[in-house]
Amino acid sequence: MSVSRYVAGPGGSLAGEITVPGDKSVSHRALMLGGIAEGVTEISGFLEGEDCLATLRALQALGVRIERPAEQRVIVHGVGRNGLREAAQPLDMGNAGTAMRLSMGLLATRPITSTLVGDESLMRRPMERVAGPLRLMGADISTREGRPPVVIRGSTAMHGIDYVLPMASAQVKSAVLLAGLGAAGTTRVTEPAPTRDHTERMLRAFGVDVAQRGASVTLEGGQTLRGTQIRVPADFSSAAFFLVAGCLAAERGLLLRGVGVNPTRTGLLQILLKMGADLRIHSSGYAGEGEPLADIEVRRSRLRGIEVPRDLVPLAIDEFPVLFIAAACAEGETIVHGAEELRVKESDRLAVMGAGLAALGVDHELYPDGLRIRGGQGFRGGTIDSRGDHRIAMAFAVASLRSAGPIEILDVANVATSFPDFVGLASKAGLHIQTL
Repeated sequence: MSVSRYVAGPGGSLAGEITVPGDKSVSHRALMLGGIAEGVTEISGFLEGEDCLATLRALQALGVRIERPAEQRVIVHGVGRNGLREAAQPLDMGNAGTAMRLSMGLLATRPITSTLVGDESLMRRPMERVAGPLRLMGADISTREGRPPVVIRGSTAMHGIDYVLPMASAQVKSAVLLAGLGAAGTTRVTEPAPTRDHTERMLRAFGVDVAQRGASVTLEGGQTLRGTQIRVPADFSSAAFFLVAGCLAAERGLLLRGVGVNPTRTGLLQILLKMGADLRIHSSGYAGEGEPLADIEVRRSRLRGIEVPRDLVPLAIDEFPVLFIAAACAEGETIVHGAEELRVKESDRLAVMGAGLAALGVDHELYPDGLRIRGGQGFRGGTIDSRGDHRIAMAFAVASLRSAGPIEILDVANVATSFPDFVGLASKAGLHIQTL
């Protein structure tokens, strides 16, 4: 039965140990690179959320044989550099913006025509910032007024470029690098600020020579990928909800096991520490593809408002919905600027979070590129429209720990895109959430 809304709280106390599902970004990339590699790639810890399953189904439609012998385990039989075949139907990416944008780069250099579509939310999201640099490489890509459907008429005659990103974006960087694999010559991407580097790490795990010098990443076209074994770490973005929840209500401590702590993803940790969070990070080695892992212990904390440093914003971009909940519970004001990227996520996350905070009685000011939140007030009960955005739905579930009454959260079905058993794990940790 499809879940359409949550009723959360009020109150609750967190304790114990949990392990959140596998990393969505790493799961997407492992599938895609495994699909074009020579030989077999075995993936453990795979995230079986709807976003990653959309990537899996798209690769199957392109002729890649994929087995799922056990829960969270996937075996990909790569077809090699030129083995993808034209799909009979449009490739449905569901709600997965990462899948669509990275597939644009992956498919641009294959001699097939592909059409990418998605759900109602994804069909509204901008795609030209990926299509633009790919066209500079010689790609034939069309969009509908900058949005999906995206039609890619693949070409084997593309060439590498030296591209400077106008805005920090791991998805644009990754799409250009994936196109560079099948392009002639050198492809170099230079970032204005660091973004997640899962693609670079994953390419190296598949045997690709990727050079990093300062803010630039470079690779040569024509390299062959070799099948490998990938262990997907627990997703930091999923762990983020429990890190904030622990700061609000883990009197006896909450331990999160095996979390991926790639330094290009963990801006939230640094921000929470600046806010006074009681966090202890215990390194636990590396996953096979070079992703660092840690066990993270969090306890109830007396948070204080801060002005979030701009250089941490790209490193915490997916975690801002739940960070705004932490800010509402902190003493004093929290100010965020430089987060205009949040306007073009699964929803306009600045506007939707602002509306939700207002519905729960939180004083705030909405900026074009961020929010000011006056903390220390807690939340009154109320109804939140998540606008189908999984991270907003889960963030307001966390808010129930400090609410005076129940919080009803509407349009929550898309939580399954990234965190299929969020309610079960949250209930195990100590939140009170009903599904309806």
